Amino acid sequence: MTHDLVIRGGTLATAEKTFRADVGIQGERISELGTGLQGKRVIDASGKLVLPGGVDSHCHIEQLSSMGVMTADDFYSATVSAAHGGTTTVIPFCAQHRADNLQTVLKDYHERARAKAVIDYGFHLIIANPDEPTLREHLPEAIRSGVRSFKIFMTYERTRLHDEQILDVMAAARKHGALVMVHAENHGMISWLAGRMVKQGNKLVDCPILIVHVSTNDGIEAIRQARARGLKVLGETCPQYLFLTAKDIDIGMQGALFCCSPPPRDEAAQEACWRGLKDGTLHVYSSDHAPYGLQGKLPKGDKTTFKEMANGVPGLELRLPLLFTYGVGAGRISLPEFVNLTATRHAQTYGIYPRKGTIAVGADADLAIWDPEKSVVVEQTRDQTGYTPYKGRKLKGWPVTVLSRGAVIVEDGRLSAERGRGKFLAREASDALRPLGRDVPEVAQLKAWETPLEL
Repeated sequence: MTHDLVIRGGTLATAEKTFRADVGIQGERISELGTGLQGKRVIDASGKLVLPGGVDSHCHIEQLSSMGVMTADDFYSATVSAAHGGTTTVIPFCAQHRADNLQTVLKDYHERARAKAVIDYGFHLIIANPDEPTLREHLPEAIRSGVRSFKIFMTYERTRLHDEQILDVMAAARKHGALVMVHAENHGMISWLAGRMVKQGNKLVDCPILIVHVSTNDGIEAIRQARARGLKVLGETCPQYLFLTAKDIDIGMQGALFCCSPPPRDEAAQEACWRGLKDGTLHVYSSDHAPYGLQGKLPKGDKTTFKEMANGVPGLELRLPLLFTYGVGAGRISLPEFVNLTATRHAQTYGIYPRKGTIAVGADADLAIWDPEKSVVVEQTRDQTGYTPYKGRKLKGWPVTVLSRGAVIVEDGRLSAERGRGKFLAREASDALRPLGRDVPEVAQLKAWETPLEL
């Protein structure tokens, strides 16, 4: 068989193993793995690594913040930046604000992404207005369309939900088979639950949740203990909690560029995050790319207070090279663990595996060919913020060729992808919903879409 494209002579890595093989690609899919494969075009990957394209399941693209600040990146600039860093799938947030109709918001995000994205994408929803139409009609409709996860905030006045609303949203997720992501900074609720419920071994709602951007040893330990008790709790961390500390913020107004929420901690917290990644307590590694430009960071110039700074740092392009350098290169994690943390678990958790996140026959040919010896000194990235908190860092290991659904979209630093070539990914139920004992068939098959939500 002669394939459309063959990647020959590289070392392949999945979440389970590394091995030598050629990759045959027919159309948009991987068609064969073996040796001596023939192709109409051949890419020589000798001495290089062939990895699944990264999946970044936590990023903010063309999103208006609750403070009214638009991110610097639109769906074109963000996905171009992602592609250059070896990421071929993104799942950004579709943000509902207090007075928004969820259907209108989701339609608007679809239109923006469809016209601009150069790689494939899905959506999470941010729920800020869980009124009756949202819970009874709009959320179930969104889930049916393949938007299988949503985020809630326990803090920030413009986005936070009250305890009763949080439970309403979690009940809707449980009924319709969606995963809830939690920005968990509500001290009162956490203390109440920890003191009165968890100690007794009770559960409020049997709903899998993912705690985003975990940054402290206490937070990691709480997740570790919850998982040991059999609770369906997953954790996520991000580059800023592995590679930045509070010292980076303490540099006058320039520190605004490092300001994110939650903030970078200290070296002890960094080590805790590395341990959490290694032992699986921290399930995925995402960028939390929040690309606010200088106007968003310093709206009042040197008179800007910390309350007025847009929270967030760019990280979409450097997410993978940073972890490769300081993780794989430094011997902290293995190459299969790198693949698992940056691609496979994201795809499994958010319902796009094995189409994405692995190298297997039948999977989308989303691949990144890495030169493990290539050194890059970070000066600027391809997002639109105008700065990077990692400027001056020397990284070793870089994706030199990137494929999305069989098409070479980046080669030697050059982009060859048109606006709008990316496709929306209608996602299946999360793998996190599956180990539910007797409830698995009900949730996995999702038969009762029309059943009214009991509030």
